Amino acid sequence: MAKYVDGFILVVPQENVEAYRKMAEEGRDCWIEAGALEYYECRGDDLQPQDIGGGRARSFADISGAGGNETVWFSFIVFESKEHRDEVNAKVLRQMEEQPEDQYPSPIPFDMKRLVYGGFQVEVEG
Repeated sequence: MAKYVDGFILVVPQENVEAYRKMAEEGRDCWIEAGALEYYECRGDDLQPQDIGGGRARSFADISGAGGNETVWFSFIVFESKEHRDEVNAKVLRQMEEQPEDQYPSPIPFDMKRLVYGGFQVEVEG
């Protein structure tokens, strides 16, 4: 069975980058401990697309609505399968519910309303 990936695009204000990085490191530890195969948090670096085949691609900054003082993050978690993803995410949610509320960052260092999320079936792997 092919691997499965949960993918995210989010916008983090520049002043919240360190708080987000800390939250992401804790998230990584939690997902890996629960059984995820890989976990990535990628901060945008080269977000001005070049012409591709005579057309212009949309940038992550454009689709996320990121402003000049905001960073765009592309994050993804790799699982054995969709079923494995569901099992791992259930473990993570249980673990999160057991944590005291004061262990969560307050406020959350990004705007949840601008979070983009989806689950993806891996079709080609290299």
